[in-house]
Amino acid sequence: MKLLPSVLGAIGATPLVELSRLTRGMGGRLFVKLEYLNPGGSKKDRVACQIIEDAEADGSLKPHQPVVEMTSGNTGTGLAIVCAVKGYPFIAVMSRGNSQERVRMMRALGAEVVLVDQLPGSIHGQVSGGDLELVNQETARIERERGAFRADQFHHQGNFRAHYLHTAREILEQTDGKIDAFCEFAGSGGTFAGCAAAFKEYNPRIQCFIAEPFGSAVLAGKDASQPNHRIQGGGYSMPQLPLLKTEHIDGYLRVTDEDAMAAARSLAKLEGIFAGFSSGANVAAAKQLLAGRTVVTTINDSGMKYLSTELWE
Repeated sequence: MKLLPSVLGAIGATPLVELSRLTRGMGGRLFVKLEYLNPGGSKKDRVACQIIEDAEADGSLKPHQPVVEMTSGNTGTGLAIVCAVKGYPFIAVMSRGNSQERVRMMRALGAEVVLVDQLPGSIHGQVSGGDLELVNQETARIERERGAFRADQFHHQGNFRAHYLHTAREILEQTDGKIDAFCEFAGSGGTFAGCAAAFKEYNPRIQCFIAEPFGSAVLAGKDASQPNHRIQGGGYSMPQLPLLKTEHIDGYLRVTDEDAMAAARSLAKLEGIFAGFSSGANVAAAKQLLAGRTVVTTINDSGMKYLSTELWE
């Protein structure tokens, strides 16, 4: 076994697993990439490392400069790990509507965590686009006043590149390129954007779908009738995600809160995969695509980050 110079070398190269029990009798094959096995427990470790290393390479991040990012917790955890290893102070800005496990984890990793109150009438555990805008405003203030480098996962190409260069290439190698469809629940859009671009380059016939909350499918052109859905980590009712390219989107899938939670619980009970809300949404969406096809999606983070939520009541 190769000795790693730091924990950053353990990011990526995650296993791909077939969900043969959960999909029994459905007439297709569903593969999931176990991104919760990254050091910080989510796929966002890839994004954090790529953004910081790209910023170091182009000079936009200076030695010892503070790093700031708005996060639902996973990108913040990844950045806390990367900044701890590389020696950058890190400030995570997060809505109070997100789970406390991730706040505690980031603080344990040395991050300063700034919690932003939700809009009046918002429900804890249900972060809307309006709540996220308040977090964005606070992040911009900290960036300006402290002279911080903003990781900006919604715009930074490192988010795209992490999945284009690595996640998608790993999937193609693990499947020998024999996949029919890919789907991803949209948060920042980086996973979908990077993977879809790589898949389309490899084989334009691989279909790529975006999953959204049933009552907040604004990317699909629907009204946000339920912006306060319970699927943490995405579905922010943002009509545009800068990293997405419409020519790579073959369609949209809608997932209810109940279906996402049921899929996450089935993952645990049937497959031994303990995952969070958005992973459940991914699996619920992917099941809609089976019909004899081979479908790939990601297990975005660990269920350990949601023990205080209704997902595991």
